[in-house]
Amino acid sequence: MIKTIIFDLGGVIITLDQEQAVRRFEELGLKDARQWLDPYTQKGIFGELESGQVTAEEFRRELSAIIGRELSFDECRYGWLGYCKEVPRRNLLALRRLRDMGYRMVLLSNTNPYMMSWVDSPEFDGEGHSLADYLDAMYCSYKVGCMKPDRRFFGHVLQTEQVLPENCLFVDDGPRNVAAASQMGFYTICPTNGEDWTDNIFQQLQLL
Repeated sequence: MIKTIIFDLGGVIITLDQEQAVRRFEELGLKDARQWLDPYTQKGIFGELESGQVTAEEFRRELSAIIGRELSFDECRYGWLGYCKEVPRRNLLALRRLRDMGYRMVLLSNTNPYMMSWVDSPEFDGEGHSLADYLDAMYCSYKVGCMKPDRRFFGHVLQTEQVLPENCLFVDDGPRNVAAASQMGFYTICPTNGEDWTDNIFQQLQLL
């Protein structure tokens, strides 16, 4: 029986726009931005930020050194928020409906303090609510200290939530992340970035 539904952030709850993120970081002065940025797992200092190896301030200083000029927190935030194309209303309605049905709602995301400064704010849904208003718990890579598809990240969530993988449904747009979760015994759904997964999840839950 499914008790807990675990969602990825980018590509599932929000629609990603990697090209916009690349353009924004190029605009800030990072000429080889495309080599640093990835839809699923970041590289270099970007990956170090999302895995918690460097703080937001250390990232700001290091990126400033790479670019050759002093960047502000807001400029770094502007670059990272380029990843957000939209927050589909249908997704938020589905989260509320699933929660009302009694499922425990959890976030499991490779993310960073810049993205979360928006996700955790009343700006998130355009109606004065943060993502936390739709979920019961949020697990972020930079806080846990590891990133999907690392099994330790999934294991941390299972241990903290005191739940078995066979009682969880994991929804993520990253095939490698979904494969890792499946190998651990999670039920999974792997929508593509921006795909409407809302009908599918209710159909799948009726079968599980």
